[in-house]
Amino acid sequence: MIRRGRRAPIWTRWCISLGALLMLASGGILVTERVLITTATGAIKQQNLLGTAAGGGQRHADVKGAKNILLIGLDTRPSWAGTDQLSRSDSIILLHIPADHSSAYLISLPRDSYVAIPAYDNGKVPYRGGHDKINAAFAYGSRGLSGAAAESHGSELLALTIKQLTGITPDAAAIIDFSGFTRVLQIMGSVCMYVDETVTSIHVGHDRNGNQAVPYKTNSAGQNPRPVPGVTPNVYRKGNHCFTPTEALDYARQRDLLADGDGDYGRQRHQQQLLKAIFTGAVHQGLTSPAKLPTLLSAIGKTMTVDDGGTSLADWAFAMRGITPSRLVTLKTNDGRFDSRTIPGVGSAEILSPTSMQMIRAARDDTLAAFVQAHPSWQSQS
Repeated sequence: MIRRGRRAPIWTRWCISLGALLMLASGGILVTERVLITTATGAIKQQNLLGTAAGGGQRHADVKGAKNILLIGLDTRPSWAGTDQLSRSDSIILLHIPADHSSAYLISLPRDSYVAIPAYDNGKVPYRGGHDKINAAFAYGSRGLSGAAAESHGSELLALTIKQLTGITPDAAAIIDFSGFTRVLQIMGSVCMYVDETVTSIHVGHDRNGNQAVPYKTNSAGQNPRPVPGVTPNVYRKGNHCFTPTEALDYARQRDLLADGDGDYGRQRHQQQLLKAIFTGAVHQGLTSPAKLPTLLSAIGKTMTVDDGGTSLADWAFAMRGITPSRLVTLKTNDGRFDSRTIPGVGSAEILSPTSMQMIRAARDDTLAAFVQAHPSWQSQS
């Protein structure tokens, strides 16, 4: 098992999807404005992230039929490979597009899911294969590497792990850089959404003089929060809110002091809800403030490193032009309930339930609509 270094802030592990950009660039706004799509896609860094996980190296020539896109958010940067802090994929999302391209589904895979990781040789530090948490796959693939090489090999091993687990061959993939995402929210100014449970921040609060301060101390792993005397934490109460950029990002990173006590599952759900709220707000701004749209699209594009699967990003955008915010469905793994077990040599790990595997395989078989109809509680409120 890979030794854990000091954990980076939670928000650096959160991702806005490639699909959100493509749908924003096509969802009823830019059908005839190809120049704006070029603006958006031209800002995206592209490189091979899937390697042999992409159908044995076969690339796609079009965007026909059902598609599955792998979205990856990291808890450290690959450039840290020279230190003892290896990059782990703490946000892993499957974006499923049905064959009729009329809707989209987001499935978050718990970062602590206990899975088999296949043997892999990145040319620097081979991995012999074994069982571990799924977020370790990126780390094993990127060991000893930095920069683009770490991104490519880490993503490839993660994609191979997901392919072995689910039978899904990703059609495209994206790594999300949070540092650029801050700019997206700054351009938008605010984002409005429904808060489904009261959340107390352990990261942002104010002291007696009204100055921003950290309200809780944690251990080196970011756990066991202890209140800081004299500092009042931000509290996001259940109900409708319009968040500032700082509040939105802070809300989405919380997992410790959630009213319903649902920890990582609550955070996953809130991240999905925030993603959908940003998509909705961005589409609205594109319709009401078209002059702002090129800047917004360019800012979103700069947050990503993308493997387009051999199909141009502009073609992806046009193929997804029928997807609107109301047709973006967010789903809960394990129905939002914990099933953790202590694994020798690994620690506490999450076990994906048979119904969770059924849901994921429904993405493989393009039958998610039927699954959601049969399991309505697995759809997150947003």
